[in-house]
Amino acid sequence: MLKTACLATLGALSLSACAATGAATPLADGSDVALGQRAMVDGPIVQPVEILEDSRCPMNARCVWAGRVRVKMIWWRGNGEKQPFEVTLGESTPLADGAIRLESVRPEKRTDVRLKPEDYRFSFRFDGGI
Repeated sequence: MLKTACLATLGALSLSACAATGAATPLADGSDVALGQRAMVDGPIVQPVEILEDSRCPMNARCVWAGRVRVKMIWWRGNGEKQPFEVTLGESTPLADGAIRLESVRPEKRTDVRLKPEDYRFSFRFDGGI
């Protein structure tokens, strides 16, 4: 009986340790961020929420214009407040005490494949601070 009680206590303690560890999942960095995923980008916590435009020239086509990508974002401020903003591929956007830049969008656009929102991955860089 005592042996069973000791084993039950040991099992409960090990499970509680697992639960506590799983609750503190670190945020992704800004190198491979999916729509809806929060990431810490060299300070600010941001979240891409919607593709506003993806007019990139498909990699298997010839185009007169390279096109662009615009993404609706949320900046999660330190006080928990959410502030919406927009980024455009290759352009700097003022944010906090600096500027955030959408550096790349994956996968490449193609004429024979229709991209779904969950296919997109983004890379961001933040330049700022004192």
